[in-house]
Amino acid sequence: MSPARRITELEQHNAQLSGQLATISAQFSSLTSDHAALKQQLDWLKRQLFGEKSEKQLSLDPQVQGNLLAGLGVTPPIALPPVPTDTVTYQRKKLRDNSLSDTGLRFDASVRVHEITIGDPAIERLPEAEREIIGEKVTYRLAQRPAGYELIKYIRRVYKLRESGKIVATITPPAVLEKCVADVSLLAGLLIDKFQYHLPLYRQHQRLEAAGFTLSRTSLTNWSGRAIDLLAPIVEAQCQHVRESSVVAMDETPIKAGRKAKGTMRQGYFWPIYGDDDEVVFHYASSRAHEQVARFLGSTFSGTLLSDGYQAYARYAQNHPAVTHASCWAHCRRHFEQARDAEPQAASEALALIAMLYRHEHTIRDQGLEGEQKLAYRSAHSEPLVDTFWRWCEAQCQRGDLTPRNPLSKALAYARERRTELKVFLSDPEVPIDTNHLERALRAIPMGKKNWLFCWTELGAKHVGIIQSLIVTCRLHGIDVYTYLVDVLQRVSIHPAKDVIELTPRVWKTKFAPAPMKSDLAIADQ
Repeated sequence: MSPARRITELEQHNAQLSGQLATISAQFSSLTSDHAALKQQLDWLKRQLFGEKSEKQLSLDPQVQGNLLAGLGVTPPIALPPVPTDTVTYQRKKLRDNSLSDTGLRFDASVRVHEITIGDPAIERLPEAEREIIGEKVTYRLAQRPAGYELIKYIRRVYKLRESGKIVATITPPAVLEKCVADVSLLAGLLIDKFQYHLPLYRQHQRLEAAGFTLSRTSLTNWSGRAIDLLAPIVEAQCQHVRESSVVAMDETPIKAGRKAKGTMRQGYFWPIYGDDDEVVFHYASSRAHEQVARFLGSTFSGTLLSDGYQAYARYAQNHPAVTHASCWAHCRRHFEQARDAEPQAASEALALIAMLYRHEHTIRDQGLEGEQKLAYRSAHSEPLVDTFWRWCEAQCQRGDLTPRNPLSKALAYARERRTELKVFLSDPEVPIDTNHLERALRAIPMGKKNWLFCWTELGAKHVGIIQSLIVTCRLHGIDVYTYLVDVLQRVSIHPAKDVIELTPRVWKTKFAPAPMKSDLAIADQ
């Protein structure tokens, strides 16, 4: 073989090896990227199982935050307000009433106290001339009855009129549910125990049996369902008022409802809507489809829709020009928080900027700023921070070492796609910075699922939405749920249908709360 031919073959072989090396290098880079992404997912899953789940950021010192921004060549645009601190001491001021016992047990004036006087029999047998009571010592103990169920016995007197000989019998007080042996106090208790304290009906049935009452478990289901049906018009009126709000927050949370097959439940969703006047309505739907937003908000809503990053809300706003779409900063922050392990420095810078925004919102609440004052404060303090955040995002996108699967890349993409929506709160003082108020309100659903797990039927899921709409709204307005339900369940049959809005918790609080209707059991205890 000639030397020239040998050289040609070696060059071809070298080129072939170079091509293989390039292919292997590309595969190695792809596998490395996949490995990093999978490792990040594994670390996140481990954190969900074994670590801290809270996304709350620790308060950073202003100097530390300034150093993080200075690393980017950006000077903080404003002076940060001081971090609120608490001084912990070992002194406790004297309370105005006797609501504190010697064991630290606290209680208010509404608690029923059973007094038991303890004497010494030996001393009591002495003549009064030889003993004297010079004082008392009080000790409190928290007690509980085995079950809070009682019977009401109605004794209906029968009269005979001597002149006419006519026999007249008194009428039994009307029941909330026709031909039902359950008093309104029991109906309210069933609903509160299940939906506020998440005690399933079968456990309540066990408590009834332990208290000496024997009845079918199906009766409890029927009673609670019929009682909720009476409350449905009230929730519908509340829903109409929520749709008239200038700013509504909306979200969705999953629920298992209805049997799909043996051993399998259907996937459904609750769609809670939070209105201006601290009212919440839980709508049930069998899917998470985009059209559900239009179904529950309607075509007449004109205001600001605050939501997370689900595209169904953005599409609704696009199809309704009168609606302004605002996005939640807490959901934006969550993506950067999830990128801390992969990009600790960059994620810390983003979280520091967002934490400064929340610091200013905390100052607004502390100072009680509203309307134009709130808008002016945000324009002077929050808007420069938001502009700094976008400049930081653009600078990060210029990095050549960021791969598309990097968690920081996903966080940057999420924020940049919602840039306009994330700035809405700067131009409208009534728009909150996030949907945390709605997240707190809808906790009743996931908390309930940990106890009653699912709904046997979709009708049952709709009932859950109706009663939770009233219970959560009552809690937001500081209304005792038991007092409200006892009153409304009796009042709904005699109240004009055209004025049903007066039975919503928001209006009921001022119109009927000062003198609510009580159950016969409460009247008998007076």
